[in-house]
Amino acid sequence: MAKTTAEKSSAPLTGKALLKKVKELSHLSRKDTAIACGYYSTSKDQQKRVNLTKFYDAVLKAKGVPLDDNGVKDGRGRAATYRACVHKNGQLVIGANYTQEMGLKPGDEFVIQLGHKHIHLRQINLEVETEDDNNEEE
Repeated sequence: MAKTTAEKSSAPLTGKALLKKVKELSHLSRKDTAIACGYYSTSKDQQKRVNLTKFYDAVLKAKGVPLDDNGVKDGRGRAATYRACVHKNGQLVIGANYTQEMGLKPGDEFVIQLGHKHIHLRQINLEVETEDDNNEEE
């Protein structure tokens, strides 16, 4: 009986073993190298399907290149850019991922201070607490 993806005899190479094998097989094509390193599956009709993406990811990981798995995501697969843009109606919208990161809740109020090339948002309830703390110290 033919082996399926789950029944492969050996797991794909990783780490130093992968890098060593890639170096040894430098004369082969990328596809053939990926297959030799175990990054393939076998279809029902016995054709090998190469998984180059997993192969490249494994090589990068073995070389110590950080992958973007640790990025902050907003649930739709996009990472926070820390940029905002003014809409046609003049509104400036700050996304939910930023408000969550700051621990903001509905109803939190801010004072808007305009600078020459910047805008400062100062949370009102934090400013009141800070002023109260300073008055108590005196």
